[in-house]
Amino acid sequence: MSRDAQHPDESLTPAAYWEQRYTDADRVWSGKVNATMADVVGPLTPGTAIDLGCGEGGDVLWLAEQGWHATGLDISPTAVERGRAEAAARGLEQARFEAVDLETWRPEPGTSDLVTASFFQSRVALDRIAILRRAGTALRPGGHLVITAHAGPPSWSTEHRFTLHPAAEQLEQLALPEPEWELLIAEDRERPATAPDGSAGHHLDALVVARRR
Repeated sequence: MSRDAQHPDESLTPAAYWEQRYTDADRVWSGKVNATMADVVGPLTPGTAIDLGCGEGGDVLWLAEQGWHATGLDISPTAVERGRAEAAARGLEQARFEAVDLETWRPEPGTSDLVTASFFQSRVALDRIAILRRAGTALRPGGHLVITAHAGPPSWSTEHRFTLHPAAEQLEQLALPEPEWELLIAEDRERPATAPDGSAGHHLDALVVARRR
């Protein structure tokens, strides 16, 4: 949710805010998979996956291309329709999209092999940690929870539009109980990027990966 390109009224409800974000532009995101997530998920054996705050579906489409049966969830019907249209255009029957409010969404326990949340951050009300914890219950034993967030501003700036979530902070907030989870990765990683002036720079991603026991 976090890659802010437009500037809707932040006094709107979350549903209205995000729908305005998408209706204000023909396309909000690049359509490419989030590289940090892809690096982690690429070696995994495909199964069933859920992507939280999927936007226009870049991660879901990539997962389907890798053989996953992937479902993207987003609060914006416009974003979901764009994901569906792109999946149909690519013939990706394994990619599904649903318009849901994740604040009220309750997953079916033990039905998925992967839950991803790439830059699942918002400028309007979002109980992010509670949603991530609930999403974790969807995983079967051996399933993976993969969370990527902004850990710092881009290298060419000292500011960021969203609250930053370093990996250590997220791990503390999630408080995943050790008997139920095996922590695999909790670190802040640099990702190459190009600054507005064309020079080389980087983003700092917070990556948390845990496996359900």
